[in-house]
Amino acid sequence: MPVHEYSLCAAPEDSGKRLDAWIAAQPEPALTRSAVQQLIAQGSVLRNGAAAKKNDKLQAGDTVQVTVPEPEPLDVQPQDIPLDIVYEDAELLVVNKQKGMVVHPAPGHPDGTLVNALLFHCAGQLSGINGVIRPGIVHRIDRDTSGLLIVAKTDRAHLGLAEQIAVHSFTREYEAVVCGRLRETSGTVHAPIGRDPRDRQKMCVIATNSKDAVTHYSVCAQYEKYAHIRCRLETGRTHQIRVHMKYIGHPVYGDPVYGRPERNIEGQCLHAKKIGFVHPVTGEYLEFDSPLPDYFTAVLRRISGSQPHENSIR
Repeated sequence: MPVHEYSLCAAPEDSGKRLDAWIAAQPEPALTRSAVQQLIAQGSVLRNGAAAKKNDKLQAGDTVQVTVPEPEPLDVQPQDIPLDIVYEDAELLVVNKQKGMVVHPAPGHPDGTLVNALLFHCAGQLSGINGVIRPGIVHRIDRDTSGLLIVAKTDRAHLGLAEQIAVHSFTREYEAVVCGRLRETSGTVHAPIGRDPRDRQKMCVIATNSKDAVTHYSVCAQYEKYAHIRCRLETGRTHQIRVHMKYIGHPVYGDPVYGRPERNIEGQCLHAKKIGFVHPVTGEYLEFDSPLPDYFTAVLRRISGSQPHENSIR
């Protein structure tokens, strides 16, 4: 089975730290503490060449070798799940993903995912570049984010789309409801995003071990306690809009990770509304727009008890 090996070295300031917590705080291999403990129990963590214990205390200069096996491939089966296909040809398709649908199988979500539905719809004809777990998946959106997603049927389409993502040439616009009134009707958040060193399951704005991230936003309508905004992504980092809006003090409405959950919505009010790209085979520019789904418009009705403020944009 393929493995990934990581060599770590304890700095003087790391002396006295517990081994499992220290490894979990490192940017690589980006593991949770429980995952580190499991690797230690399997004998996959060596400290100074000897098998480590999870409660070992570090000393300056200690070398730690972590061996992480490749995840076991999942047996992904086609499932006849309805899909909202907005465009399809022999090379790719664009799907309007529903809120609550997981994109690909993962622990806790072995089936019922977009990939299961795509395998049925496309009769297995999907790009194999991302392997059996994520066939055809070029980019992802969160489970509780709705909206447009491009899927590659062929490897040449996948490569062409991935190149566009790498140079940030995609058009990607989202709409969201955020908490609080924004001072300006438009702006740009230019702040690097990386994994939160205090919680490996979250992302945050951080200067070290991070990637450049740029989000442009404008106000569609503004109310007493909330704002309806449009966001254009210049980059595509994990949880980018959710992290950036929290960073400027306006978390996405209902976001249970970066804001607070709401009783009247499951997860964040965030919709991938528009996507545009150059077809990787024909060279034609394609652009698609998805109407706001029912859950989103229901939130807008709830927050619009008062009239929009004068700095609203329609």
